[in-house]
Amino acid sequence: MAAPPAPSPKSMSEIKTKILNPALTSHFECYFNPPKKVQDWAENKSLAGAGSAYEWDTISIHCSEASLPGSSFVTNEVNNDFTGVTERLAYRRLYDDRADFTFYVDHDYKVIRFFENWLSYISNEQISGFVAPNYFYRMNYPEDYRSESIFIKKFERDYNGNYLQYQFLQAYPISINSMPVSYDSSSLLKCTVSFSYTRYFITTQQGMTTQEPKATQTSNKEFYGPGLPGELAEQLRKGLEEDLLNRRQNEQRTPLF
Repeated sequence: MAAPPAPSPKSMSEIKTKILNPALTSHFECYFNPPKKVQDWAENKSLAGAGSAYEWDTISIHCSEASLPGSSFVTNEVNNDFTGVTERLAYRRLYDDRADFTFYVDHDYKVIRFFENWLSYISNEQISGFVAPNYFYRMNYPEDYRSESIFIKKFERDYNGNYLQYQFLQAYPISINSMPVSYDSSSLLKCTVSFSYTRYFITTQQGMTTQEPKATQTSNKEFYGPGLPGELAEQLRKGLEEDLLNRRQNEQRTPLF
């Protein structure tokens, strides 16, 4: 049996280095890329709206809340191998059955239409019969609507060093929560979408950069990849909250009639 290490003195600098640098919850990025058939379905003019196109790689910036997935073991109880000893032996790994993502809804409701049309493709709704009395649907094959490109990337605000990448396999949306609206004081409209998936795996990625974007750059995608990192997203959310506060003040000053 291995002996535990003996106690050893620690300097204050060592303690600060190891303890006072925790990971924060507000620095993450989600990435959603539906299969090609789903994209073609949603970009149909009768669904997306005449002249509009989905920005598939910028939906991630609207994601305000997500949960890193978890898993557990199913164990079998063994009582007869040793006298007075009960052992629990793992024989199966169970993954969470769903992952929830909450989004800020943009001014043009692209977030809502993005996931609503993904659901519409899954059920294979007949476009010409949405309001027809004989409306019907026939579910599509799972291979056509499940995606291998759903990611959560967890990093820190200094963007320095490695980061964790969670990849969901065979993922697709299974529900969109109701979104109450009210004449009470205004707040940001949020949309929560639940995804089903078979399993996930974690990889440690390298390549985080502390370089500042160039002034001549025309696309955030060229520098940051799909979507914007958490700090810029956080700045955008603060700007949305400030804009909302200004609108509330203007509503109080302007009479309704």
